[in-house]
Amino acid sequence: MHIQLSDKFTTSKLVRFTMSSILMMVFISIYSVVDGFFVGRYVGSNGLAAVNIVFPLVMTIGSFGFMLGTGGTAEVARAMGEKRDKAANQYFSLLTLVTVLMGIFLSLLAFIFMEPLCYFMGASDLIIDDSVTYGRICTLGSVFFMLQGFFQSFFVTAERPKMGFYLSILSGISNIFLDWLLIGVFGMGLSGAAIATVCGFMVSGLIPVFYFFSDNSSRLQFAKPGKDASMIRRSMGNGASEMVTNISRSLITVLFNVQLMQLLGEDGVAAISVMLYIEFVFTAVLIGFSIGAAPVIGYHYGARNGGELKNLHHSCLRIVGLVSVVMFIISELAASALVSIFVVNNPALIELTVQGFRVFAISFLFCGINIFASAYFTALGNGRASAMISFIRTLVLQVTMILLLPKLFGIQGIWMALPVAEALTLGLSFWYFSQQQRIFKIRPTDW
Repeated sequence: MHIQLSDKFTTSKLVRFTMSSILMMVFISIYSVVDGFFVGRYVGSNGLAAVNIVFPLVMTIGSFGFMLGTGGTAEVARAMGEKRDKAANQYFSLLTLVTVLMGIFLSLLAFIFMEPLCYFMGASDLIIDDSVTYGRICTLGSVFFMLQGFFQSFFVTAERPKMGFYLSILSGISNIFLDWLLIGVFGMGLSGAAIATVCGFMVSGLIPVFYFFSDNSSRLQFAKPGKDASMIRRSMGNGASEMVTNISRSLITVLFNVQLMQLLGEDGVAAISVMLYIEFVFTAVLIGFSIGAAPVIGYHYGARNGGELKNLHHSCLRIVGLVSVVMFIISELAASALVSIFVVNNPALIELTVQGFRVFAISFLFCGINIFASAYFTALGNGRASAMISFIRTLVLQVTMILLLPKLFGIQGIWMALPVAEALTLGLSFWYFSQQQRIFKIRPTDW
């Protein structure tokens, strides 16, 4: 049954509607870590460390597309809820154009300054050449990576979430096959891994362009872009929290790399690489759900449906809470099996990573609510609350814990950093939730 944004959502209906977005993000996360799987098995721990050095830069560039996508969907969904479909298409088209131009500019900068950027992000002389090679090839596909993140949100707003899911499968299969072919068969090492990644980006970044240019039956189509600078600013403001989250994740990875390079060398960087890969796949479920639910929340906010917004709020919290607990249990019970996917023939590294991951995984109990809270306030157009949650969670608490706790607890402090930061952020998220619920008790015309 086709589900529309204007429908009344039960918990089960919300799960069905967001399932395509969840699966899409899971597949994207899986093929994003496939490089790590093949590099870890065919190149070794130094190659895995080199990939993790560059990964923050690739994610930082991609976060700008994610910012325009998540922030822009709030504007477009609100226009649709207000029955301004022509304006919604013009907004969508203008945001796409801005994403492409921004991607070209950022790709050129990253390509030119790749070597100093890799040193800054923690590369040692032993892995600098591999890091630069992998990074320069990946930046050639940055525009497509930005478009991939951008269209993830808009397929849901266009009421075609399954298209995003199917594209993520096609993109993932392309990446996995090329990783196997270029690394496993032809022995191209990190160059092969980077080429496979770029090809995956192209599949999910280019096909949506052709789709929205065609005479499709979705809620969105490309039209002549308007010249609405204020809408671009609002979209950037609304999506700033998501961009901050992604950039902060990159910064956190850099800090982990620098700290562990000093404490344990390349093996330490390889260990945190594995943990972050697993975390990326697990939290993709929560991010996918948030992406899927956000347009529904934005639509009903634009339509001033206070009762439905309250219902959506409680349903979302129940779903996110349950998923978070399940993730934590799986992490604790299957830690050895998960780590062994990436690390073979290195018992010392496996033991180090498993011990650290069992502490690191406590963060799954808290991060789900925080991820949803940021997306929730973005959907309501409350960029200030969303940005504050993201800023405190990442740039303040996570950075502080990574720098402080190792001084107090050594290596254990590194693994404890994210769980402590996420637990502290949870209080802030619930405070903002309580403030928003008070607003919904006021007459809708006064929002």
